[in-house]
Amino acid sequence: MRADRLVATLLLMQARGRVTAAEVAAELEVSVATARRDLEALSAAGIPVYPQSGRGGGWSLIGGARTDLSGLTAGETRALFLLAGPAAKAAPEVKSALRKLVRALPHTFRAEAAAAADAVVVDPARWGRPDPHAPAVLDTVRRAVVDRRRMRIEYLRKGERTVRTIDPWGLVEKETVWYLVAGTDRGQRTFRLDRITEAVTLDETADRPADFDLHAQWSQIVENMEGRRAAVSATVLVATELAPILADQQGRNCTLLGPAPDGRVRARITADTTKMVARQLAGWAGDLEVVGPAEVRAELAALGTRLVSDNG
Repeated sequence: MRADRLVATLLLMQARGRVTAAEVAAELEVSVATARRDLEALSAAGIPVYPQSGRGGGWSLIGGARTDLSGLTAGETRALFLLAGPAAKAAPEVKSALRKLVRALPHTFRAEAAAAADAVVVDPARWGRPDPHAPAVLDTVRRAVVDRRRMRIEYLRKGERTVRTIDPWGLVEKETVWYLVAGTDRGQRTFRLDRITEAVTLDETADRPADFDLHAQWSQIVENMEGRRAAVSATVLVATELAPILADQQGRNCTLLGPAPDGRVRARITADTTKMVARQLAGWAGDLEVVGPAEVRAELAALGTRLVSDNG
């Protein structure tokens, strides 16, 4: 896992003072290209890792070999843990490495490092088509989460613009779509970052529950959301070679049920309304067959009629 490699790479550099991408690759059993990308990621994130060209060159930490991380600044520490944090809950070895890393930090940096490690969750299963562009407010919100600062945001949803004061608790990246879990005067809420049109960090400490666990809360949010989104389902038949494409396009809205007697694959497509299920399937035209329910088939027929009528 990348987070565990980043931590291991940094500790290797601490021990040796200077390393080449080939040496990192051999030590961590990865390709040279992967090792080089990891070194570049550390450098780009603000960790004091720099390449040196020429004979006897390689990558080194400014300040030479050290046995701890006392040479890192607060900003550099935050950058490292934001890189490593998202995978830490999923990999026990990364948890262990991060604990050792925290103990090696100066006392004044420890709280900030721990906050950064817990600030972000990465959920690879998406709900729809991803947006390749990071939200403009991402850096501001991420810093507020780590620094435990209250925010005032302007939020646009269904054409309605509202201004809210919130306590940012954690960020979740779900296949390039970013969500903010936050406390409000109405309790916990989840905001899409691409709907936040303005974000201002306030000079007030955010109120965050002492027992708040971002991973556990996100799992509950996903369960509740998918319960609402799965109110209507349709059973379809799709060619075997197209089944993985359908599953990838629909994300969590698609469940592959197994082979059908005719050699095709049965799948279940879900959404919150009959109309939304039909819209999700309309683009597949003759590449799949909708077995049922009748309401979805009727909505698809009506949609086709409207398209022909509108274009006629």
